[in-house]
Amino acid sequence: MGTWATPPVHADTHRSFYQQTLRQIVHTSIGGTQARIRISNLFGSRPLHIEDVHLARWTRGTSIILANTDRLALFNGQPSVTIPPGASAVSDPVTITLPALSDVAISMYLPDHTGPATCNPDAHQTSYIAVGDVSGDTTLKNAATTGSWYYITNLDIQADSWRGALVTLGASITNGYKSTDNANLRWPDILAQRLLGAGLRIGVLNEGISGNRLLTYGAGESAEARFDRDVLAQPGVRWVIFSDDPINDLGSTRPIPKADQLIAGMQQLIDMAHRHHIQFLCSTLTPYQGANYWTPAGETAREEVNAFLRSKTSGCDAVMDQDLATHDPAHPTQYLPAYDSGDHLHPNDAGMQAIANAVDPSIFTQRKSH
Repeated sequence: MGTWATPPVHADTHRSFYQQTLRQIVHTSIGGTQARIRISNLFGSRPLHIEDVHLARWTRGTSIILANTDRLALFNGQPSVTIPPGASAVSDPVTITLPALSDVAISMYLPDHTGPATCNPDAHQTSYIAVGDVSGDTTLKNAATTGSWYYITNLDIQADSWRGALVTLGASITNGYKSTDNANLRWPDILAQRLLGAGLRIGVLNEGISGNRLLTYGAGESAEARFDRDVLAQPGVRWVIFSDDPINDLGSTRPIPKADQLIAGMQQLIDMAHRHHIQFLCSTLTPYQGANYWTPAGETAREEVNAFLRSKTSGCDAVMDQDLATHDPAHPTQYLPAYDSGDHLHPNDAGMQAIANAVDPSIFTQRKSH
């Protein structure tokens, strides 16, 4: 079942690798005793050859791993794998104890010219790049740093008594933009903590893409276009929270879509989820007056969408009221100042906490059939 995930967004045309080691840091939601990783060459233009892949616990704030936790990952029993363009590869299970809410280093050596690298450019987490094959080294000497995740899209674990995985599908608010980097204070991270605190072993998989939209290509494929890959194909998925994509439709699409267009798009996602027996949790759209792309027409559509989502006819299995959790009661079209990162579009760390607090954990104990 998934414990961590990130969506592949595009190929980074400014970054390729040759005879370098990547050590990338991810954060588990639930723990387990075996793990496997998925590596994607979705947007690659040539076969991707990877060798010497390692998993280990990580020492926060450094390139250093805990040496006694270091494990080699194999692919069909081999220490290397070649992934064609547009494809991905999953490692064999690795015996390793990974606690819940722990930091994991995934190291890999890239011996050949990779060409532009499939990535999520907005990791909000520092990772490391070193010269040569040093995947198994405890410390990476003279390592450069990056704020992107390259090639890795999933960390899955084997765990007992788990309930399933929750996918958070959205844009920059979901991805954690304006939350403190390297602190795992995105609202899906905080929600994972809350669920564990409620005794619920649920993997939380963050499929947020900054700039993403519901109806059309923005930053990455639209939510409609990527729903199969980024939601339905996730291991162990039982729930999806659909969050902030439509705000970008309202802000950056011209002409501005009508509320009924956004509602129709969301209803398609709801139907797709239900056909696969996945519960669909809707989120109201947070306020954004004061942001550089706010318009009165966009505000009208936001309020109409929120009214629909709160109605009994929405088709949502539950509603996460991000709007109610974050707006200023005296100025409902704006963030509460204590939750505003300063750009009037994205919440700060306190706002991320407020959004996570808007999710009722009891939702995940209810049985529904579709």
